[in-house]
Amino acid sequence: MKKKLLSTFLLTLLGLSLFAQEQKGILDLSKKIGSATKSQMFTLQCLGEISTPTADLKWKPILARKYIALEPKVPNFEMIEEMKIEKLKQKKISNKKINQELSTQSVLPVMGTNFLGNINSGSSPMDNSIAVSNGGVIVSVANTTLEIDDISGNNLYYNDIPTFFNDPNIVNTCDPVVLYDKLTDKFIFFFQECSGNSANSYLCICFSKTNNPATGGWWKYKLTGNPLNDNSWFDYPKMAVSNNELYITGNLFYDAGGFNQAILYQIPKAAGYVGGNLNWQYWNNIPGSPFTLLPVGNGQGLSYGPGCYLVSTQSSGASTINLYDLTDDMAGSPALNYYSVSTTAYSPAANSSQLGTACLLDNGDCRTLSGFYLNGIIHFVFHSDIGNGWNGVNYNRLTVNNTTNQSVTFGLVGSFDYSYPSVSSYATSPTDKSVMIEFGRSGSSIYPEVRVVNCDNSMNWSASTLVKSSSSFVSYTNAATERWGDYSGAARKHNSPTPSVWVNGMFGTSSNKWDTWIGEIHDNAPNEITENQTTVDLKVFPNPIVETFTVEFSLFENTNVEISVFDISFKMVKVLYKGRGLKGENVFSFNKANLSPGTYFLIINNNSKTIKNEKIIIAN
Repeated sequence: MKKKLLSTFLLTLLGLSLFAQEQKGILDLSKKIGSATKSQMFTLQCLGEISTPTADLKWKPILARKYIALEPKVPNFEMIEEMKIEKLKQKKISNKKINQELSTQSVLPVMGTNFLGNINSGSSPMDNSIAVSNGGVIVSVANTTLEIDDISGNNLYYNDIPTFFNDPNIVNTCDPVVLYDKLTDKFIFFFQECSGNSANSYLCICFSKTNNPATGGWWKYKLTGNPLNDNSWFDYPKMAVSNNELYITGNLFYDAGGFNQAILYQIPKAAGYVGGNLNWQYWNNIPGSPFTLLPVGNGQGLSYGPGCYLVSTQSSGASTINLYDLTDDMAGSPALNYYSVSTTAYSPAANSSQLGTACLLDNGDCRTLSGFYLNGIIHFVFHSDIGNGWNGVNYNRLTVNNTTNQSVTFGLVGSFDYSYPSVSSYATSPTDKSVMIEFGRSGSSIYPEVRVVNCDNSMNWSASTLVKSSSSFVSYTNAATERWGDYSGAARKHNSPTPSVWVNGMFGTSSNKWDTWIGEIHDNAPNEITENQTTVDLKVFPNPIVETFTVEFSLFENTNVEISVFDISFKMVKVLYKGRGLKGENVFSFNKANLSPGTYFLIINNNSKTIKNEKIIIAN
């Protein structure tokens, strides 16, 4: 694999202090279309702490109520369903078929450690989510269970969520979401009460007390899901953190039926980690009529703010993206401003087939599913029609300062549907745009699968890699259509020497039900940097290095080169030379200067591409 260890990237990384806030981009206020309404500030008391005794970890016994989630009617529901029915006819008569994914780069996602995740507890879909800490603790959630593992797959905790939360008003839990807050080295776990009525609509939030909640426990809080007091209930949550705050968004539905509006909760997070009183406020009357509003945190766990960005797509399709800028923290003077961004037109696709059954998997609509912010760009994914009614991954990079969007799709028209993607940064520095995207895949010739694909800095796709295949089709109710979404899970492990992403996806069991599978994703050469044909050979001597050392390498042509030293975690230490390299043999000599004893990498870049690397050892 060709690593993106560009010196300019790492110089940028070195310029970022871990606790220095990455300032959000500056938006042109003349392009602002409107602003949302801010509520008064409220205060919420902690309900106490949750210790984490568990049942027998070997058997994972769970007693839970069977729960088949009914999708609330989205805006334009009837129109979307009619569109999908017509596109299903189009799929059946289409002669266009692509048998091989278009791969335009050399990276191939590779499975590392992988193991069974949250087992089925009678619910569909699983609504799975995952987070992983720098210390190697994994928290994975799904309807209706919470699991904590280490990165070797050893189970540390497992329980059903109502038992875990222990509140008489919390019975029907769903839509769990979990994230790791790198700045505090702790986790935040969210779920909601799913009774589907305003009288019992609650947002349940748990802050871990330590970086290992399997032993350290949690602080728990419960917010109303009917903050407008207008007989509405909360559904379809999204969650992100900034330097100082937690953001939770969702859709409000009337008890009498129908979509009300999207809502954003803004919550300073520090008190939650110590069991203190939580201040909070909400934003409503959000312009642009968003359905499923996605807040985005920093993709590498670096601090950013104040406030946060949010994006929303039109569930029924459009050629615009809604961009929102929450301009400040609650302690300041925030506004929630709305901008409209043009993009390539998108629309919902038809539902997907499964091998061995006439039961279709519901592809849902085009709502925004997953995303993050990094170095001025919002990366986000959803799925959409990529041709003749077939569903594919729709990956986007929205540049904030000039409100422009670049999108690219991935899939196999005529063969499979690619649905419910989740995106995570796979970058070697904040300026690298590489990502890993997890998704589900199904079609008439296969059972549902969990897969992952890489999209590199230049927006080139790899081929996709299988994470977990199903042993049968999925059918809970013997209906014509089975729920497939709403979520998949992907999370970056921030402190890995090379990029590492953990995923949590749904697969079908022999009993025709969903379980989840957890896996680590890296690439086909996680510790190597491949050469291109610009260089023939490289020698460093002596090695180990005592005082001075010499570098010899060959070039096929005159070209600019940069010779740099990186530490074992691929963090730049020093640029040794930046200038012209000559065709033929080149010899450079250097002094080890103040390099501490240890292992380093000597890397030669040519026009921002790594052409050679060599491990060097600095002796005592």
